[in-house]
Amino acid sequence: MANLKEIRDRIVSVKNTRKITEAMRLVAAAKVRRAQDQVLRSRPFADRLARVLENIQSRMKFEAADSPLLKNREVQNVTLLAVTGDRGLCGGYNTNVIKRTEQRYSELQELGFSTSLVLIGRKAITYFQNRSSQYKIRACFQDLEQVPTSKDAEQTTSEVLSEFLSESTDRVEIVYTKFISLVSCEPVVQTLLPLDPQGIANEDDEIFRITTKDSRLVIEKDSAPANEQPKLPSDVVFEQSPDDLLNSLLPLYLQNQVLRALQEAAASELASRMTAMNNASDNAKELAKTLNLTYNKARQAAITQEILEVVGGASV
Repeated sequence: MANLKEIRDRIVSVKNTRKITEAMRLVAAAKVRRAQDQVLRSRPFADRLARVLENIQSRMKFEAADSPLLKNREVQNVTLLAVTGDRGLCGGYNTNVIKRTEQRYSELQELGFSTSLVLIGRKAITYFQNRSSQYKIRACFQDLEQVPTSKDAEQTTSEVLSEFLSESTDRVEIVYTKFISLVSCEPVVQTLLPLDPQGIANEDDEIFRITTKDSRLVIEKDSAPANEQPKLPSDVVFEQSPDDLLNSLLPLYLQNQVLRALQEAAASELASRMTAMNNASDNAKELAKTLNLTYNKARQAAITQEILEVVGGASV
């Protein structure tokens, strides 16, 4: 017969665990909303920057521009920028990014490219440093803000930009988790350098909004125009040459691309943690029900046993 005190103590422990997981779920939900607000606040700057580049593009051919960030040179060295989190308890978020990085690393090695890693997040750093004999690590960044800022993007951009300009690497790719929905995130690989300005106007861009409906968090996606800023007048005269403008604006554009990837990754991590903690809370609730049932059965059996002992003693 199960010990009633042990079952009772376990029920209390499960209920306390559920309180913790529920609190973590609510914190993650609040931070997801903050990440969403930051994406929306950073959008006007990105749109205005894209408008300026688009205007320059309409006046010259980027192929003729003498900017090092646009040059497609022969690829020999490739740098992978992997973005994970500093914390766990977020389901398979970190594992999926690490697996995708390993897969891409192997693909590049098989193609004969010399590959190296720039790691963001304690989880990726710990994993790949423990396998330093298999992977070449150039730089590591950790303890970034949970809701990334332009300062976080700037230090990462400076690292990959200096490597590309010094020709230590010929191509930079970023592996991060694209935010699809609260329950769906997908690791993707995107080329950062050399830049492809032809893709600055993305007409199928989407923005996500997290709202509350019937006391539950839901996600709504809106198809938004890639750029809501007005086009620059055609008679605008730039004092600098197109090459000077590009050399000034393209690093900003690159930093904005990195910031957006970090924000997507942060939203994905928080959504994954929220989902994982929600599942943990549901499991704890079910386990508490099962333990309560077991406790009641054990208590019923103990009471029946005591009655039988009393009746047996009275009949003697």
